[in-house]
Amino acid sequence: MTGILKLGTRRSLLAMAQSRGVARMIERINPDVDVQLVGIETRGDRDLATPLASVGGKDFFVAELDKALLNGEVDLTVHSMKDLSLTRPNELVLAAIPVRENPRDIVLFSTDIIKRLKAGAAIRIGTSSPRRVENLEPFLSKALPNFGKEPRISTQAIRGNVDTRIGCLSLGDDDPGKIDGVVLAFAGLIRLWADAEGNAALYPLLAGLRWMVLPLKESPTAPAQGALAIECRENDSKTRDLLASLHCDHTAEQVTAERRVLEEWGGGCQQRFGATCVTVDALGSLLFVRGRREDGSAVSETRWSQSGLDVRAPLWDGTSWRSGAFTSRSVTGDAIPDWLGRPGATFIAHSRALPKVWLPVLHDNADQRIWTSGSKSWFRLARQGVWVEGCAEQFGFDALRSTLGQPVLGLPEFGDWQILSHGHADNTWPKNSVTITYNVTPTESLHSDHEAVRSLREANSAFWTSGSQFDAFREWIPQGCRHACRYGKTFFYLQQQGLAHLTAFPSVTEWREQAEQNK
Repeated sequence: MTGILKLGTRRSLLAMAQSRGVARMIERINPDVDVQLVGIETRGDRDLATPLASVGGKDFFVAELDKALLNGEVDLTVHSMKDLSLTRPNELVLAAIPVRENPRDIVLFSTDIIKRLKAGAAIRIGTSSPRRVENLEPFLSKALPNFGKEPRISTQAIRGNVDTRIGCLSLGDDDPGKIDGVVLAFAGLIRLWADAEGNAALYPLLAGLRWMVLPLKESPTAPAQGALAIECRENDSKTRDLLASLHCDHTAEQVTAERRVLEEWGGGCQQRFGATCVTVDALGSLLFVRGRREDGSAVSETRWSQSGLDVRAPLWDGTSWRSGAFTSRSVTGDAIPDWLGRPGATFIAHSRALPKVWLPVLHDNADQRIWTSGSKSWFRLARQGVWVEGCAEQFGFDALRSTLGQPVLGLPEFGDWQILSHGHADNTWPKNSVTITYNVTPTESLHSDHEAVRSLREANSAFWTSGSQFDAFREWIPQGCRHACRYGKTFFYLQQQGLAHLTAFPSVTEWREQAEQNK
């Protein structure tokens, strides 16, 4: 195909940035095509006063683009797919869903957020999304640093483009539009940062702000968030064929699963639940759903695509033997490493891995970026006044690499990170970066007559919580035992042991459910 293609897009900074990205993809694959952007103002761009939850009708942000496409004023349109309703005009076709960007939500916080938390002030979070309001308040009350009492969270309706909303963090305290935090789609910031005009606008706005990247299980996003939808006219076969080369089947499968939840429970800007599908190496597809249905009932689900797995009773559940059978002992003494007081990034593999004697230095160093293994460690660290930016969601550090490598976050190269962990994990991390802060050892009471040992000897299936737990019980594992654990460092360690029957599960809950199904 040769000639000019007119691409219709909203005029916002983000819409133009992501449309320029699509134009570059088209021109890279089809050098003889010149893509010209046509900015179109939508009702959603004009009406900044109406809260999204009060918007009537469908396609608040796309109706004018549809009209231009149907009238032949443009040849294709690019949308944030989460803005599209389930029912689209018959004359239009979804020609391509490109590779999805990171689907997570992020929260940006003002430069004085720590001061306000210490003062016990109510933390005002800007969002007009009922879904975000529903899931964010309970999460942030546990995830923000605790300086003597649990943070108080309130939400404040906010509309406008990404740059406008971020700018509300810098307003004066007496301004009614002033907020302490704003919730945004991470994908939007990633795309703006990669775009020359977007980067120029974003760079000064982000200076000095604090970040949180929200975990998907606790804060699943709007169905199809992070995905783009490229539409053209159904009868325009040339444009359809050209756009087909941009389509990603894997992304389409994920967003279809998410939008199916909208079909189940109803959708639109009023929805109070999130649904996000991700693929994890040894687990396959996971669909996280959380919030409230239209009838007000609460929902918190992890839908897993696997079934028919070999989990046989009797069961040995390692989560029942994490305490009592083991003790942890600090090995750092009172020494405080020099790097702790400098700018950098640290991954804390478990909340126990952070020595309490290090806390005063860490509290005073806003430039030490902290990430951890999962939400439980995140909440424990927050109770000690530690600002945590994000977590591996119990899938291991390697699962974080695509997130941590996003330039907009401004994090160091992976080789420059500090890792805090226990002695047993030493051989699973790069030697130049790991600091062993504690050891985990079996208690003296762990012997052949211990209740946990007797139970294990009779088990057909065992769920392990760590490699150190497996090693402690290794001599009592019966032949033919089916092994299971969460995906991550424990799974990789157990793989190295050459176990004949090893399966990764999202959590012990799915393992138990599989055993129940196999009865």
